[in-house]
Amino acid sequence: MPTITSSDGIRLHYVESGDPAGRPVVLIAGFKAAATSWHYQVKPLTRAGYRVIAFDRRGHGRSEIGPEDGHTMDRHGADIGDLVEQLDLVDATLVGQSMGGNAIWALLGSAGAAGSVGTAGSAGSAGTEGSTGARGIRDVVIVDQTPKMLNSDDWAHGFYDYDDTNADTLFATGIPDPGRFPLKTKGLVRIARVLRAMELPKGGKPTFTEAELALLGDHAKRDWRPGIAAAEVPAFFVAGAESEFWPAAHAAASAELNPLASSTVIEHDGHAANLEQPARFNDELLAFLAR
Repeated sequence: MPTITSSDGIRLHYVESGDPAGRPVVLIAGFKAAATSWHYQVKPLTRAGYRVIAFDRRGHGRSEIGPEDGHTMDRHGADIGDLVEQLDLVDATLVGQSMGGNAIWALLGSAGAAGSVGTAGSAGSAGTEGSTGARGIRDVVIVDQTPKMLNSDDWAHGFYDYDDTNADTLFATGIPDPGRFPLKTKGLVRIARVLRAMELPKGGKPTFTEAELALLGDHAKRDWRPGIAAAEVPAFFVAGAESEFWPAAHAAASAELNPLASSTVIEHDGHAANLEQPARFNDELLAFLAR
């Protein structure tokens, strides 16, 4: 079982496939999702000649949970930096789904301030200060993740119904259901793809540990827009037109923050955009990688 050891001593698991000499593509799953959730992307990427690395963030999949002070977006960003550094990746594309996408901005924000990928965890202000590119990273792909969950006067693309009135309570016990695009509207094929890729407990209802709730709470209150605006690497924002959590317009609004960024919306697709419409998603991803 291949692992790295993070800069704070935690074993982090990853799965590697494809051409070892190929350009690296690092796949980073969302909240409570494991590296195995990229099942539909691994084969197309390896067939295209890429070196594919699916990463389990701490507390996810087969990676260790780590200490109490490690359940922050900054630490998750630092872990990605540790992976890039220890595998000596060059010209890598980071692909982050959901929270995995904002973990990328946590890395780029602090890596830019520190000057290298390996020190990403040292900057607690990641995402609030300007950022630049990070060594070893060519570009990034963000899969259905708004950079700011909290809706405000200057950002209407956050989590549905989440604003200053419930900023401290909405995510206190887990992920609420905003009531948009419920599971039954997806059809059996899309539902089966999502369930196959996710590691749900018996009964299919997710539970949340204290560590997960701490991470979720930190994630919900962060604003990564300044880091996007200052990034010096191209970014591609992919939205599901039927995302359960936020309006698909978040992708275009995020891309407008930086001239190096672009976006697309996949029709008949939800928050798990790479799972529900894998063929269309893979086409978009491979086209971006070929630029």
